[in-house]
Amino acid sequence: MPIINKAVAPIALLLFACAPAGAGGNAKEHAVLEVEKVSPDMIRLSEEIWRLAETALREERSSRLLSDYAEAKGFSVSRGAAGMPTAFTATFGSGRPIVGIMGEFDALPGLSQKAQPSKEDLASGAAGHGCGHNLFGPASLGAAVAVKELIERGELRGTVVFFGTPAEEAVGGKIYMVRDGLFKGLDAAIAWHPDTEISAETDSSQAMVDLRVEFKGKAAHAAYDPWNARSALDGLELFTHALNLMREHVKPTVRMHYVVLDGGRVPNVVPDSARLWCWLRDSKRDGVEELLARVRKIAEGAGLAAGVEVSTFIQSGSPELLPNMAGSRVLHKNLEWLGPLSYSEAEIDFARKLQAAAGVAETGMDGEVKPFDESPGDPEGGSTDVADVSWNVPTIHLTVATAPRGIPWHSWAVVAASGSPIGRRGMIYAAKAMAATTADFFEGPEILNAMQKEFKEATGGRLYEAWVPDGPPPIPTK
Repeated sequence: MPIINKAVAPIALLLFACAPAGAGGNAKEHAVLEVEKVSPDMIRLSEEIWRLAETALREERSSRLLSDYAEAKGFSVSRGAAGMPTAFTATFGSGRPIVGIMGEFDALPGLSQKAQPSKEDLASGAAGHGCGHNLFGPASLGAAVAVKELIERGELRGTVVFFGTPAEEAVGGKIYMVRDGLFKGLDAAIAWHPDTEISAETDSSQAMVDLRVEFKGKAAHAAYDPWNARSALDGLELFTHALNLMREHVKPTVRMHYVVLDGGRVPNVVPDSARLWCWLRDSKRDGVEELLARVRKIAEGAGLAAGVEVSTFIQSGSPELLPNMAGSRVLHKNLEWLGPLSYSEAEIDFARKLQAAAGVAETGMDGEVKPFDESPGDPEGGSTDVADVSWNVPTIHLTVATAPRGIPWHSWAVVAASGSPIGRRGMIYAAKAMAATTADFFEGPEILNAMQKEFKEATGGRLYEAWVPDGPPPIPTK
């Protein structure tokens, strides 16, 4: 396939052109070469997952593609992890160190898009990979396979575990996997995410709670005898009005957003039920807990004012991500070793057309490695279930450019980029960075010791508590 040569060969040349003499050990260099070998498989997997575009906890075929590939490569695969049919682990090796590499593969509803720089559905009303998770899973698995090959040849000693983690965009599959002890015993964990830049992440993420609010009233004819009714919708509207008034009186780090799930069916029946789905965020979990307490009081007040019953249910949630600077510094050095990404004229033209369609500056792609940020401050926005892992094991995270700067995330434009050579180029780069860093972990016990020391100091003995209800994950019915 010609596209493989375009997406892979230039990166190989770039890697060794930019690597300084003597940089990295043999294992690191060999790990990167192993990524090159499996890059055609990574491209094939990413293209198939992009076309499937399966949403949270429905990623049956996407999960099967990745788990079957891992099994074919010699990993011991355990499917149906933590009660989720689409979650799995793939393990190779024995003994310590034990390093985990995380991969996601769920899509977002309603974002179907062709791999072109103009808006056009691939399938009307279908899902699309507006967060690039079709690249996330294959890159992480590609890195794990590269490390596995070195363990098998005796160049590295230890264990590598790939975690197939579903539903990041909904319930947070990693939360259930952490709760069930699947990350227990790891020496370190690595994740990456598609982005508009290349960076060893040192900033955190927002803590978040996923809340459902339900109102129960009494139905009646909206014209004949509305005085006999108690409108659940009135309760919901009072709640959202109060929530929006509250925005003036929260810290700048707070984010609150919601959608109405049910507000009645027809205008001439006073609704006896109404439901709302709300996400509350702040830079720290303690801040979210305080916010949650206030929102629950608002719900109670709205119910009293409307004369209806109200219930609140926590569906999911994650703390803030806990960065690990010791591990991130090693990762950053490997990004500098790999050097910047370069792009073909066709890829730059594609990126600029996407930016033009989004109404932002037509700057093309940014393939430079960003400077290491020692003091990142409060997170800009966004939450992740990688954070749950980071409170249980030293975790590092990187971003790699798979889309042009300025385009809106979780949009059709990211779907287009994620299905294009731009996305695939970033995917392969991410796999190399993770494989090289894992090789460093295997060969440098002092690195892992420093990461563990920092982790213990940062957690300060605080016990992790999964922010999900008891029982199994909410598997959707077909």
